[in-house]
Amino acid sequence: MFLILNGPNLNLLGKREPGIYGSGTLEDLERQCEEWGAELGVSVTCHQSNFEGQLLEWVQQAAGQGFTGIVMNPGALTHYSYALRDAVAGQSLPVVEVHISNVDAREEFRHKSVTAAVCRGKISGLGWAGYRFALEFLSELITP
Repeated sequence: MFLILNGPNLNLLGKREPGIYGSGTLEDLERQCEEWGAELGVSVTCHQSNFEGQLLEWVQQAAGQGFTGIVMNPGALTHYSYALRDAVAGQSLPVVEVHISNVDAREEFRHKSVTAAVCRGKISGLGWAGYRFALEFLSELITP
């Protein structure tokens, strides 16, 4: 059972900078992730919040709720949220950081991730496929 967390402004997918993030909505992305999970034989639960504290709560509670891995797109929190970094580091589940756009090819402030170092991996610039690859990786990781 995997948890997908999307951070600030990802609720605006399809409206905010479609040239960068595409025209699909967050609901479309969540539905697609659920379908990919079904193909892999795992259930997927998706949450999005514009509030850092809510994301921290979800990360901290995930293992206790039976999740076995987390796919996380922290949005702008990637670049400055030491609280989110510490929440990821302080729990036992594997986390894969995902970004729809290639953050390393964008503005300089987007080049540094404070959360990636405590994640199992980082996927950036592959659009929604990055979520699929993260789900596949986590599936392979937890399958005995």
